[in-house]
Amino acid sequence: MTAAGWPEEETDNPPALSGPWWRLLARAGRRLAALAGAEGERWVLWLPVAFGAGVSLYFWLRQEPVWWGGLAAVGGAVILLLAVRRRFALAGVAMALLMVAAGFLVAQAHTARMAAPVLTRSIAGATVTGRVMAVERRPGAVRITLREVTVSRLAPEQMPAALRIRLSDRNPAPAPGSVVRLRATLLPPQAPAEPGAFDFQRRAWFMGLGGTGFATGAVEQVEAPPVTGWSTVAIAFERARGAIAERVAAAIGDPVEASVTTALLNGEEFGIPEATLDDFRNSGLAHLLSISGLHVGIAAGILFYVVRALMAAVPYIALRWPIKKIAALFGIVSALAYTLLVGAPLPTVRSVLMTGMVMGAIMLDRHPLSMRLVAFAGLVTIAMDPEGMLGPSFQMSFAAVVALIAAFERGSVKLAEWRRDAGWLVRGLFYVGGILLTSVVATLATLPFSLFHFQQIAFYGVLSNLIAIPITSFWVMPWSLIAYALLPIGLEAPALIAMNWGDRAVIWTAEFFGRLPWASLTVPAMPVEGFAALVAGGLWLCVWTRRWRWLGMLPILAGLASPMLVERPDVLVAGDGTVVAVRLPDGRLSGSGKGGGRLTETWRERDGERTAAEPWPAAGGWSEGGRSLSCDALGCLYRVRGKTLALPRLPDALDEDCGAADAVVTAAVARGCRAGVVIDRWALRQEGAHTLTVTAGGVRVETVRGLRGDRPWTGGR
Repeated sequence: MTAAGWPEEETDNPPALSGPWWRLLARAGRRLAALAGAEGERWVLWLPVAFGAGVSLYFWLRQEPVWWGGLAAVGGAVILLLAVRRRFALAGVAMALLMVAAGFLVAQAHTARMAAPVLTRSIAGATVTGRVMAVERRPGAVRITLREVTVSRLAPEQMPAALRIRLSDRNPAPAPGSVVRLRATLLPPQAPAEPGAFDFQRRAWFMGLGGTGFATGAVEQVEAPPVTGWSTVAIAFERARGAIAERVAAAIGDPVEASVTTALLNGEEFGIPEATLDDFRNSGLAHLLSISGLHVGIAAGILFYVVRALMAAVPYIALRWPIKKIAALFGIVSALAYTLLVGAPLPTVRSVLMTGMVMGAIMLDRHPLSMRLVAFAGLVTIAMDPEGMLGPSFQMSFAAVVALIAAFERGSVKLAEWRRDAGWLVRGLFYVGGILLTSVVATLATLPFSLFHFQQIAFYGVLSNLIAIPITSFWVMPWSLIAYALLPIGLEAPALIAMNWGDRAVIWTAEFFGRLPWASLTVPAMPVEGFAALVAGGLWLCVWTRRWRWLGMLPILAGLASPMLVERPDVLVAGDGTVVAVRLPDGRLSGSGKGGGRLTETWRERDGERTAAEPWPAAGGWSEGGRSLSCDALGCLYRVRGKTLALPRLPDALDEDCGAADAVVTAAVARGCRAGVVIDRWALRQEGAHTLTVTAGGVRVETVRGLRGDRPWTGGR
């Protein structure tokens, strides 16, 4: 007998676990273990995934962990790894836990490093002095970022590290590096429009941005010491971006075409009209406007081949120098310079890392494209900007690259065999097919992220990219490099005009496909759980190489279906209570008629609606499909599923509404209100924007604070 009380010959299959189900599970376990062992060389690719999971875990928390939490987690994981280091499977689990803990620690440390005062209230008529670090040229306005700021109505310990202020374009924009003084109204970073919406407060925290605002007077230049250190380099590149914008405007007369050309040269998308941006979004070409891996890779690749060809044309150099490796070095330098010139956005940083590793592999005579290279780039990029991992730029950029390399790994050998003895016509067809395949794979890979962040699907994206990407690769980008070379000597105009011919074709492509019927479809916001399932399934599908990778399709399909399973709220309330929206019988939202602008637009986008409904009536109402709204001078009553929600306009209506309604929503103070749910000024101030969903059991309330908790960037809510 064993210590457990079973006969020795039955230890591996105890009576309670010896049935057919146990044998089936055991067989499945052995099969999975065999598959996992066969994929041993791919396990390392999950380390950056675990690192990112640790970052996500930190941002998912509702309360800020104790300062030593990340250190303790890393220490515990290291001890566990040392304890099980001789057992391969357990050591792998311990290593994954260590990476999760490391991601958590890096995110926590980055949050602490970015800590700076943030405005918690609006300040009208403040005198602001600061150094101009960035200038964004927009239609009808200019937006500047100030650092080294002082604000007349704030104590020194309350002074933000940076402010972003909107100026009128009636006066010339101040030069980067100059110190200015102006009168302005300052606002805290805006909280999410509803629970689960984009959190600008969090993004502002990690940008070091303590507030926003708009100037109410003229901008005055102030004498100040010159900049020093790294700021000198940053300001020099900012001035170069401004000079490029001016040269493009002078060479290209059409403002729309000039704005697109400027965006491709210096990364400034701010000047592109909204209608043109909509065309690019609806056609699936928006990625061409934001400087990303595509642009950096093309620029580095062009310079690599040009330098190599020029050196190969000189026999003395070609026979004595390693021209391929020298050309790769030029590719690295060009990628770095391009990234600094466009402001180093996160996708570009990722691309520079990958471009550097590709060129480095060429210099070391190694294979330049591999999933491990992407994994390393992802790990470094996340460590540099943990919060950026949560944004669409990082996610869509890496999704496209991972999917393309996974497809390349699956089909490269077979394609190479087919091309080996092919003629020029077949090779041309292979090229066209390669562009088509690239467009399809990249579009499918980025679709889940477009659904989650933008609630949009571009149906003609593959066709539009099939036209626009070759134009960008073989016409626009080569002329942009020539324009860069000619800018210092003032002869860039012919190159800019030639580049603009290609930009004009890309704009036409965006307009044609973006305005076709059913060019794009908006869908309701995807829940976080569905998005997590999509990401997990996509990683499973791309990381593994054997047939079990297709199991990743199950969570992918579940994630794609999740937006249709989410019940959108019946009532939405802005964080200050000034705007309220109710759901109409046709499913659309109708606002309170007090404006809202971008706020109500965000609500509609997350609803999957593109057209705005009529605002509430000042008097009267409607009744249809089990929903009704009746309004008078004092306020409105909204009835749905047998519940009454009071939306008073004036405090005089509170007494009656509090006694009869199931829920009361007001921007006033409602002390002593007897309704089951009361949302008043104090609740809004503490909890932020609210949503109300009427169910058979009552009125379910969700708030911004309830979803994201109390974190350093939540402004003390």
